Amino acid sequence: MELASGKLVRDEPADGVVRLRIANPERRGALDHEILDTLAETVAGLDARCLVLTGTGPVFSAGYDLGNLEGREFEESAEKLVAHPFHAALEALEAFPFPVIGQINGHAIGGGLELALTCDIRLAAEGVRVGMPPAKLGLIYSHTGLRKFLDVCGPAVTAELFYVGRNVDAERALAVGLLNHVVADDELEELTVGMAGEIAANAPLSLSGNKRILRELRHHAAALPEDVGRDLVDLRESCFRTEDFREGVRAFAEKRPPAWQGR
Repeated sequence: MELASGKLVRDEPADGVVRLRIANPERRGALDHEILDTLAETVAGLDARCLVLTGTGPVFSAGYDLGNLEGREFEESAEKLVAHPFHAALEALEAFPFPVIGQINGHAIGGGLELALTCDIRLAAEGVRVGMPPAKLGLIYSHTGLRKFLDVCGPAVTAELFYVGRNVDAERALAVGLLNHVVADDELEELTVGMAGEIAANAPLSLSGNKRILRELRHHAAALPEDVGRDLVDLRESCFRTEDFREGVRAFAEKRPPAWQGR
């Protein structure tokens, strides 16, 4: 079944399993408003005991679709994309009461990697690369997104990913906990569907109960005072008004080194 003008495809590869495939290859699996809104709405209404999220071709997702943010409404458009629809989609995945598997068929970059980390289990093909490029775009990342990385791979690896901005290969991602398993490309489908089917056949109350406990433990361990949380949101939003963010996005689109101004 095609959703979001064909940019999101739904199928059911095993009993009790629903798979959603990002099908936006022309833009390297970039996440636009339509995909994100549809993803959030679809996940919220699913009747399945395991959800699989995957991409198309050599890319899982290249993250936010920043290619169309030039113009007078640059700041507002950028902030709206990375603030509301992206977070709503992630919240829907986190709130899904049963396990979510990321079938990481290809590269997962930026918001695409955070989308993968929102899955409970991540299975990847050899040759996949993952990375976080905010430092190369002049983007201050959300504290909720950074918290995911701290929870999964710790402060040292998170610092390297976000300060250096270099993509890493699947083997390194596996070693630091970003991925659960890495297999040959032609084995990924069988591994994913087999594991999803096994999960879906397990006791539903156990699956949903354990997922809720894990979610609550992470949430309360990461809870911030309200004023600190607000300050971090303000800090993140401030980057959308900077010359460096505008230059970072422009340079990325033009495939050239950015000329930072520090303002």
